[in-house]
Amino acid sequence: MSKSAGPELAVAGLTRFSSVDYPGYLSAVVFIPGCPWRCSYCHNPEMQRRVSSGIQWPDLLDWLHRRKGLLDAVVFSGGEATLDPALPEALIAVRALGFKVGLHTAGMLPHRLPALLPVLDWVGLDIKSTLDDARLMGRITGLPTAAAARAGAAVKASLALLLESGIAFECRSTIHPQLHDESALLTMARQLRAAGVQHWALQIARPEGCANPLPPVGLDYPSPSLLDALRWQMPELILRRD
Repeated sequence: MSKSAGPELAVAGLTRFSSVDYPGYLSAVVFIPGCPWRCSYCHNPEMQRRVSSGIQWPDLLDWLHRRKGLLDAVVFSGGEATLDPALPEALIAVRALGFKVGLHTAGMLPHRLPALLPVLDWVGLDIKSTLDDARLMGRITGLPTAAAARAGAAVKASLALLLESGIAFECRSTIHPQLHDESALLTMARQLRAAGVQHWALQIARPEGCANPLPPVGLDYPSPSLLDALRWQMPELILRRD
């Protein structure tokens, strides 16, 4: 098939088959390098830098062409995929092949979303902390307080754009008891519900593969009573331990 004439997407990695990265669909996951945040629980720390997998985007596009009928969707993840200026054209190319198109993002660049949302079918938005707690946001992302406050404002702006667009999306939060106590999680639930979010997934932080791993989390976190309280706020709450 013909190659793209525009800027070429940088590719840091590829998962050829996933049943979890786009809920309800079988997908391939394309990882885009680069991220200015340094979350301690990040499972792709090597992708925080502008590393290359050696996979060229035109070759990957050809491979996807041969996967038509075998996969339902393609998800762009990272790093932070919205950093790459070639992402809009890549989404258009994948949609032209007939795949559903998904995006994982931390919401750090809301000004990039208007060009992406019209060619996306689903978004997974990371919610790191309560929406107005720069201290916790900074502790999680490794940003100084002022930068963490700006990051929190960017996430809120991205969430507002998603809600306004009507696109299907899920908020997801990677949580750990050393970072997210009961008060923080309850506040997050209240804020997301008040914003109009319906789908929120809690993902337990795991130490495997992290640059600065946190201690393993026991099965008692979150506690059953806390989960009940969270589900009272967010009835469709999902808890993922794997």
